[in-house]
Amino acid sequence: MNNKMRTSFLAWPYALWVLICTIFPLFYILGYAITNDAGKLTFANLIVIADPVHLKSLWLSVQVAFITTVICLVMAYPVALILHNLKIRNKSFIVFLFILPMWMNFMLRILAWQNILSNNGILNNILSAVGLPTVHILYTKYAVILGMVYDFLPYMILPIYNALSKISDDVIEAASDLGANWWTTFTKVTLPLSKDGIISGIIMVFVPSLSSFVVSNLLGGGKVLLIGNVIEQEFTSARDWNTGSGLSIILMVFVLLSMGIMNKVDDSENGGMLL
Repeated sequence: MNNKMRTSFLAWPYALWVLICTIFPLFYILGYAITNDAGKLTFANLIVIADPVHLKSLWLSVQVAFITTVICLVMAYPVALILHNLKIRNKSFIVFLFILPMWMNFMLRILAWQNILSNNGILNNILSAVGLPTVHILYTKYAVILGMVYDFLPYMILPIYNALSKISDDVIEAASDLGANWWTTFTKVTLPLSKDGIISGIIMVFVPSLSSFVVSNLLGGGKVLLIGNVIEQEFTSARDWNTGSGLSIILMVFVLLSMGIMNKVDDSENGGMLL
């Protein structure tokens, strides 16, 4: 068996998995999205996104996802840079430290934050003990953002850290030998060379943040209605699979457009660097 045949043989289980778990469900949802209860073709389920309630939820989802992504990026890059500069030999241990919290049940982690942020929770008890005014952010947009930042921060740190790890020390030393100070080296060498990790991190945080509904359910208390919550309610409470599928397709298109824009920006910047 030659290498080409061996590769094809090993790839067919993955292709089968993609077909069963991705392609078939996607067409299944698309079928619901473009039909009504009677099975007739209609685009009403797609146009329903123009409803003011749905537009408001979509816009709020974009806001929350954008803020979450920016906060994760601002926090993750310095952390990844510090870890890279530590020159730890066992890099797999660093990856393990950031993956370890993900092994804990997702619901337990978010419920823990619910207990921390509640009016009589750990945070307010600490603030009261030191004589500071208490805060009431549970069941607000800020609690949802905090929960998302906590949940998705590792997805921003890991690709940036991986990109920084691929930068050769010789490149940094060459910049220093040419008279570049720390800031010039960072802005002209380190930051551009780690751009792929930044782009990957942004996509890995923005996309799940945009479609999330569990965090807003638990930390928003039903008061923060994101587009993910609207879709969930259409499927579960309203039992309207057609409308829910239509909104899901619109959200998927919105996500694909966002990723396309990010890739376009990435390609443009690469072209600019080459020039």
